[in-house]
Amino acid sequence: MLEKFVPDKYYKSIFDINYKALKKSGVTCLIFGLNNTLVPEGVNMPDKKLKDFMEDLKDMGFEIIIVSNRSKKNVLPFKEGLCVDSAYLSFKPFKFKYNKIVKLFNYKYYNVACIGSNFLFDILGANRMKFTSILVNPVSIDEYAVTKLNRKIENIIVDKLTKKGLFKRGNYYE
Repeated sequence: MLEKFVPDKYYKSIFDINYKALKKSGVTCLIFGLNNTLVPEGVNMPDKKLKDFMEDLKDMGFEIIIVSNRSKKNVLPFKEGLCVDSAYLSFKPFKFKYNKIVKLFNYKYYNVACIGSNFLFDILGANRMKFTSILVNPVSIDEYAVTKLNRKIENIIVDKLTKKGLFKRGNYYE
């Protein structure tokens, strides 16, 4: 069960990911988490750097989808500001939104990479779908109380993964 929390790849940030290698491996869809993956919690609009970055990824031929547990009101400014698709109130790590995306876009599991900063939602959800799971460090240490609780649970999982030699924070890999 613990293996479901091990990311396939681990990078410092979304800007460090080897997107060319992902493309070469057959990935055509990038699913990004929102909170603390793309922006710190509480940020309600994408900045120019993120907009330019997403345009570069689209120019590489990637379909980009933001999948978030946040409400439509919170996700919509990013969908519109980045000109990408989105799924809100996704209830990650459950599969139904992921399955809807796969069916809607006619993807195979190997066409999709999920990028997120959270083991319990992003990595577990991606691994349950057999997508390429990519962990990035959170962009901020300032988080909502619920997320702080989630991080405490996550730290227990990371400690167990580290003891078993399955994962270690700061040891980035492709």
